[in-house]
Amino acid sequence: MSTSVTTTRHAAASRLADRFANVRQTTVGLCSGLTAEDQMVQSMPDASPTKWHLAHTTWFFETFLLKPNLPDYRLFHPDFTFLFNSYYKQLGSHPNRAFRGLFSRPSLEEVHAYRDYVDRHMEELIERASEEQAKLIGLGLNHEQQHQELMVTDIKHALWSNPLRPAWKENPASPESGAVPPLQWFDFDEGLYGIGCRVGAPFKPSVGLSGVVDDFCFDNETPRHQVFLNQFSLASRLVTNAEYLEFMRDGGYSRPELWLSDGWDRVCTEHWNAPLYWEERDGDWQVYTVNGMQPVVLSEPVCHVSYYEADAFARWSGARLPLESEWEVTASQSEVNGNFLESGKLHPSADKGVFGNVWQWTSSPYTAYPGFAPAAGVLGEYNGKFMSGQMVLRGGSCATPQSHIRATYRNFFPPHARWQFMGIRLAK
Repeated sequence: MSTSVTTTRHAAASRLADRFANVRQTTVGLCSGLTAEDQMVQSMPDASPTKWHLAHTTWFFETFLLKPNLPDYRLFHPDFTFLFNSYYKQLGSHPNRAFRGLFSRPSLEEVHAYRDYVDRHMEELIERASEEQAKLIGLGLNHEQQHQELMVTDIKHALWSNPLRPAWKENPASPESGAVPPLQWFDFDEGLYGIGCRVGAPFKPSVGLSGVVDDFCFDNETPRHQVFLNQFSLASRLVTNAEYLEFMRDGGYSRPELWLSDGWDRVCTEHWNAPLYWEERDGDWQVYTVNGMQPVVLSEPVCHVSYYEADAFARWSGARLPLESEWEVTASQSEVNGNFLESGKLHPSADKGVFGNVWQWTSSPYTAYPGFAPAAGVLGEYNGKFMSGQMVLRGGSCATPQSHIRATYRNFFPPHARWQFMGIRLAK
């Protein structure tokens, strides 16, 4: 191998090592302010304890990279292969998801020792990783970034479930941002548009060993294809708390004609009358945040609403939710900037833009693109098997790492979900 090629590979491996260290350190940094007791709590089956997230993201690297690729690698603990498997059926059994909050053992200290042990061995693997191994490391890092957001949303729900409504962070309160600009519309003509990821293969690395920086995408973003869209318009900004309060004051939660049947059933059985985390105190609305209970800021985007609530609001306002293809066509003309995890706010702000702040519900069910094929082997379970009973969200949130998001990114949740940072952008 020539000196130039060796130098290029070394530089690429160094960049990959730096990114690996940065992502892993960011995950641990999110735990600042949390006690060991906080990190064991599981407040509902859909959420996971912080300690479990710390271990599962480590399990991914040990299972898919170290065990098959590093000679003489010894598992940190043989029981962890079972204990921290999330849902990969081809790897054998795993604990019931709803019982993750019962894992008092291993201790938090042992989980951190597990992370340190795996990180040391990953440093060794990265130094000599092949191109295919680099792709898999890229997937593992994007997987961990997904769990960074889940850590934020899951612990927020857990602490809100505590009747003391304790604060987790001590960020400065968001100031009232003044008047929100009038809602405008981005107009698009009917025609054929391309959507989906352009790369030739799913799970492509952010840094390849060839030294070329490539765009990563998940397999569910492929293949790129054309869609025909009728003339449409997308709102220039997100729906605000002030606008959602108008919906509430107009009887939005008591008018069945505004709701899908399943959504109305949820309103009735779960007694919804406001977004999740909102509480009315002495006639004023407050919202639980990572800083504890705070007054609802009217100029901020409404957040923690389900697909059913977003759809009902859109119907009430005389508009609709966008197709995911309409959203992507619009977003592909904008840079990825806005209020993301890196801001440290962990709360929506009145910042403007297509990306960030809150995930935006679309009216599109989460299904496969034409020609989609899941990745071969166990990793084929990553996305494809969830293509049932879920709706697509786009754009990222205040808990999403900025480097993780792109116009083609497809998030998905069941229509009743509310604990994620979910909001509304209208279309017509």
